[in-house]
Amino acid sequence: MVLIIDPQNSGIAGNMLGGALIDLGCNPKEMKSVMEYMAIDFGGVNVRIKKVNKAGIESTFLEVETINNKSHNNHSISYKELLSKLNEIEEIELKKNNSVFGNNLINDVFDISRKVFKRIAISESKIHGKTLEDVKFHEVGAADAVADVFGAVFGFCKLGFNEKNEKVIGLPIAVGGGSIESVHGRIPVPAPVTLDILSKNNISSFGGPVNTEIATPTGVALYVELCDEFRDFQPTIKVNKVSYGAGKKDFDFPNVLRLIKAKSSIKSQSIDVIETNIDHLSGESIGYLFEKLMDEGARDVVIIPVIMKKNRPGNIIKVISKKEDTDNLVSVLFKETGTLGIRVSQDLHRGVANVRFISLEIDFDGQIEPINFKIGATGDEIISYRPEFEDIKKIAIKHNISLNKAFEIANFKINEYLSNL
Repeated sequence: MVLIIDPQNSGIAGNMLGGALIDLGCNPKEMKSVMEYMAIDFGGVNVRIKKVNKAGIESTFLEVETINNKSHNNHSISYKELLSKLNEIEEIELKKNNSVFGNNLINDVFDISRKVFKRIAISESKIHGKTLEDVKFHEVGAADAVADVFGAVFGFCKLGFNEKNEKVIGLPIAVGGGSIESVHGRIPVPAPVTLDILSKNNISSFGGPVNTEIATPTGVALYVELCDEFRDFQPTIKVNKVSYGAGKKDFDFPNVLRLIKAKSSIKSQSIDVIETNIDHLSGESIGYLFEKLMDEGARDVVIIPVIMKKNRPGNIIKVISKKEDTDNLVSVLFKETGTLGIRVSQDLHRGVANVRFISLEIDFDGQIEPINFKIGATGDEIISYRPEFEDIKKIAIKHNISLNKAFEIANFKINEYLSNL
């Protein structure tokens, strides 16, 4: 399954995400219990959950009201103190037989929530010029922020989106505009912390459509932590369910965060593409480079002949790479080619068919020969099937038949096999 977080219309905040997850199916009483329980040591909150209509869109509003604004842990807590308190609560919950989180979700909920707060803390420390341990949260450590984060993460895990076979995709974020009042005085929108979190993760965002803040630091930190990848457009999907979480403000358009639960008919991968132009290497050197790049982790290498400046023949070396291998492959290209420049296109998406292998035993002149076939499919539809070349080659030589004849017999048998499925 795929979950798409869509903040293109009205941005994102912690309570909007929590409301959308309730709208998607999370038990509202369970989320309310988690939020109110987690906020106790930070001043406490009252949580009210209700259906509202935002400019024509029926949605779920998660209203969080702080009880004790004078609590030290509400507006003056440091990141170090916050972590210590969260670790303490986690230890208590792990010892219970009837945790408010459900015993199988405790570790995931606390781990993800800590990562959310760490993202905010790192950006806060950078903005204010302080160490991570010294930075104090004016809002992030507050009761309502703790409640928002743990409520949203609980709902996310409760619905199973933390599982490895689930993919979460984030669409571009509307951030609002203008300026807002803060404890530091008037600041521009998006807030400095929000902008830093966005910039660190190369996330697409845009101003408007209103002159106020609609993407909060907490909401953006949750978005970045929960998403597996970020796209400018919705991928090819089959929609299962759509939900809406309401924001507090009323505009002349629906102030809602949309979640789309869907089934993806095509798997996708995020890749980098590395390119450089060369006109000084011999054919032997290019052949060596091809093998070297593949050995160093390239997913694929393409050599494209071109005419370069001064009408000289040359080649474009194009390498498809996993993100974790890009730096090493760039280093290999510099070292082996002596090129003075390399282009890297990051975070490109490629569709990937589901691939499986089967083996069929096929009669060739009274002798049974095993042949391996590669089957490609998107969803439930088979789009390609072909025998492994080395198997066909071996059979053609062994039985003294043409390669085409061996392919013909193999393809007939795989067609017969697939038609009987």
